[in-house]
Amino acid sequence: MKTKITLLVLAVVTILASCQHSASADSSKIKKGIIKVTILYPNSEGKTFDMDYYSNKHMPMVANLLGDSLKLLSIDKGIAGRAPEEPIPYLAIGYLYFDKLSDYQNSFGPNAEKIVGDIPNYTNIQPVVQISEVFQ
Repeated sequence: MKTKITLLVLAVVTILASCQHSASADSSKIKKGIIKVTILYPNSEGKTFDMDYYSNKHMPMVANLLGDSLKLLSIDKGIAGRAPEEPIPYLAIGYLYFDKLSDYQNSFGPNAEKIVGDIPNYTNIQPVVQISEVFQ
């Protein structure tokens, strides 16, 4: 029995480790004062989102285009609403982290057309973007 439990724990740890994005592996880079760009994809009737394309093609392309100014990225996949009967409020949320607002502006601006132009390849949702300074 102990062997089965040990193997199960090892399998879960291996699966979780393999699911992490390399850019999101170092959460120690998230500190007070860092800039966080949050890209929200609201859910509603008729909305679609291809998480495979987003996580394996779009976000790696974004990371490549933004270069060294991008310090970290992560992706959330919506799985449930607040209560069991409530729908998922967001199908996905992407996060991009930068040291300074100007780092985001200077790296995104020249690549905006290519990044925004790729959106129809994975969703029919108009994303909502929030730029924040991490406070705590």
